[in-house]
Amino acid sequence: MQEPNSLIHASSPYLLQHAHNPVEWYEWNEASLKKAKDENKLIIVSVGYSACHWCHVMEHESFESHEVAEVMNKHFVCIKVDREERPDIDQIYMMAVQLMNGNGGWPLNAICLPDQRPVYGGTYFRKADWINILLNLASLWQKDPEKAIKYAERLTEGLQQAELIESGSAELTFGEEQLVEIVAPWKRNFDPIEGGYNRAPKFPLPNNWSFLLRYAFLKDDQAVMMQVMTTLEAMATGGIYDQVGGGFARYSVDGQWHVPHFEKMLYDNAQLVSLYAEAYQCLKLEPYAAVIKQTIEWVEREMTSPEGLFYSALDADSEGVEGKFYVWSKADFEAAAGSNPMLLAYFNITEDGNWEEEHTNILRRNFSDDTLMEKYNLSKADFEATVEEAKLKLLAKRAERVRPGLDDKCLTAWNAQMIKALADAAQVLANDSYYQKAKKAATFILNNLVDDQGGLFRNYKNGKASISGFLDDYAFLIEALIALYEVDFNEAWLNEAKELSVYVLANFADEHNVMFFYTANQGERLIARKHEVMDNVIPASNSVMAQNLQKLGLFFDDEIFASKASAMLSAVLPRIKSYGSAYSNWSIQLLNEVYGINEIAIAGPDFRAVKRDLDRQYIPNKIVLAGTKSTLPLLQHKQSEQTKIYVCRNKTCQLPVATIEEALEHIK
Repeated sequence: MQEPNSLIHASSPYLLQHAHNPVEWYEWNEASLKKAKDENKLIIVSVGYSACHWCHVMEHESFESHEVAEVMNKHFVCIKVDREERPDIDQIYMMAVQLMNGNGGWPLNAICLPDQRPVYGGTYFRKADWINILLNLASLWQKDPEKAIKYAERLTEGLQQAELIESGSAELTFGEEQLVEIVAPWKRNFDPIEGGYNRAPKFPLPNNWSFLLRYAFLKDDQAVMMQVMTTLEAMATGGIYDQVGGGFARYSVDGQWHVPHFEKMLYDNAQLVSLYAEAYQCLKLEPYAAVIKQTIEWVEREMTSPEGLFYSALDADSEGVEGKFYVWSKADFEAAAGSNPMLLAYFNITEDGNWEEEHTNILRRNFSDDTLMEKYNLSKADFEATVEEAKLKLLAKRAERVRPGLDDKCLTAWNAQMIKALADAAQVLANDSYYQKAKKAATFILNNLVDDQGGLFRNYKNGKASISGFLDDYAFLIEALIALYEVDFNEAWLNEAKELSVYVLANFADEHNVMFFYTANQGERLIARKHEVMDNVIPASNSVMAQNLQKLGLFFDDEIFASKASAMLSAVLPRIKSYGSAYSNWSIQLLNEVYGINEIAIAGPDFRAVKRDLDRQYIPNKIVLAGTKSTLPLLQHKQSEQTKIYVCRNKTCQLPVATIEEALEHIK
């Protein structure tokens, strides 16, 4: 085996995958950056993540090649970056590649001056192209360095200006017409037959559908509601959902949710649990509850660390083949689950196979349960028992296969999203075990991933945390702590959320802009310091932070928090209508501004029973407070022997009532 390079000491599973490459890889640190300056060498910054299929392909074709390694090692200082551990680095070089080429993705490969400024970049390169590009750039740097420096100067200037948001007008008012302006063009991209958007590949984009569900409900827009329902059903019955083990793949390569890119990411599944919980609360459709339960079972079975934290991802590949762990030939299926024709129809199993790989099937559901029960003359109980027994047999048989690689680092931001998902599911499905899992993870983070100054660490693995937190770590953890408070009403969660928000205001604020920087003031200085504003597969850290401040402003009657949240939304509002799906989390905040947030306070001895009744209702624009003793403004001076419900909005409270039905009369 090849002697290991310096990545052998890394914490990241992605970096460790490259530890035996002949390329002399280094981690991004002071020593490797100094080496480039001292030797006046260009830097290759190569960014990826452990579950990235094309990252593996480029490694195999190029980075395992001694021919390629010779060129890289001779002319460059080669730095490997895990984008999930260092999203700040990824952000900068991804933007650079997008400015150069108009698109981006992973693997991401940027060639930079010794001072880190990029001069060239792209994504996946074939071996011959990669060698050719590297030789040309090495020659340019040797013969005409001024040309490279001038190009880097222009590109870096573009980087520093890109995506800057100007502060909005303080006088801006929020209105329903703004929501209509955002959603009208958005509707034109819907795929009314298959769900999602009328394009391929199809990504779940859970935050998009969370906004659209809330909008459809509050605006009573039946067309949008139907699109949400079509999408949620299509994803849950498609190949993108693991019909045996639960959990969603990252996206489908086709327009029918059929053929997944088989990697499973924690952040997708956390957000999808929250989305299906919200949809179940609204629509009471049992298949949504099944998705929640099965996905949480998968997280518990395959993605939970001994400490109660959650791992990052499962690879798409096993034994070097994408999806091999998940697909079935008809013979293998029948050997595991039997040759019941109903089951073959239920899982869409055919002799020839149902996708491009001959004789293999991706499990998906093409028929409704009712159709199959009628065709095979089965009662509901018999049908469900047969399917459940088959799933257990298939799961047991699949467990004998070679498993996909596990990325076992634990990231604060992604763990926080799963904590929130478990808190959401605990309320909607009245399941205390979900709450206990959320509480255990949150408690571990607060006890082990907070530094002496009150700041967060981003990562945890093998008992160590080594990277300072970024804005998304704070934003998502604050959001999760608020969610936990609304389950158990322990005000310690809210106080932690407030302290972390004060820390963000002190350490991430931009004195020239209303948005927060993605990196902290005391963090490493990179060539540009960015704001993360556009929502993507994960909501932007600034949009999450704005909603946190909006809610905490109400919980604590803190005008500083509330006005900061409104100013952030005002600044971004002019951009939303041109590209609604890229600002969906901001749009949720706009919904809250337009329709108001219902502040529901439950005071008195039976507050938990009343809260259970409230959990059966769908009220997307609310915060909930409860207890018998409290320092929170909305609960102070409201205690009595009888349990009462107070509904307040815009600093005005209605008379207290005794039942949820009466309270709903006050909720618009």
